[in-house]
Amino acid sequence: MRKNIAIFLTALTLTSISFSTLADPPTKIQASYDVMGFGFTLANITETFTRTQDNYQIESVTKAVGMLARFKPETIRVTSQGKITAQGLQPLAFSLVRDVDTHKNASAKFNWEKAIITHSDYKGVIDLPLVTGTQDRLSVLYHLPIVTQSNQAEYKFNISDGNNIENYAFSLSPNEREITVPLDSFKTRHVTNTPTGEEVKYDIWMATEHNYFPCKIIVTDAKGSKLTQVLTQLTITP
Repeated sequence: MRKNIAIFLTALTLTSISFSTLADPPTKIQASYDVMGFGFTLANITETFTRTQDNYQIESVTKAVGMLARFKPETIRVTSQGKITAQGLQPLAFSLVRDVDTHKNASAKFNWEKAIITHSDYKGVIDLPLVTGTQDRLSVLYHLPIVTQSNQAEYKFNISDGNNIENYAFSLSPNEREITVPLDSFKTRHVTNTPTGEEVKYDIWMATEHNYFPCKIIVTDAKGSKLTQVLTQLTITP
């Protein structure tokens, strides 16, 4: 069970169409989530997204609570910084820092001019090819609300977590569905991917009347174990 929890806490880390006709992202988003799994609330997440003209910064803090905090009092701080372009978010720097398991810290630098992404983790520093549209594991949750408003059926891009880069293809449900989370009931569109091999499956419900912000996320590993992330607080500043 401890191994599964550690995997999920790590996981809780494009297309070429133009989005110039869509509204700009909000100047600030503040959100909180509860993370539940194995019949317990395992962690709380607090996030802040800030836009300054065409620059963005995201800060996410995950703190273990309850049963998990008793034997793994971990705090994980994840940040993403970058640009907002006509194609959505374009990350420039990503970092993941743990208070306890510091050997799992990781970061990524995105050099778009040279098309190189630099990963830094326990294995060392390595340069890899940077494919157009690549996201990091934090920016993707704020990138998807922008691109899904184009109403395309599928969105493909790579995602970096500072350790590895994986290719994802997300599909968007054609219809709205109302779901209830601790904060409220929301009309949502469902975004999901079809994993292959050991890939993680993501189910994301985006609140259509609240800038398509994710209000519920289910992460499922290759063995079928799940973690559910539900929205508890949300403030959006235009």
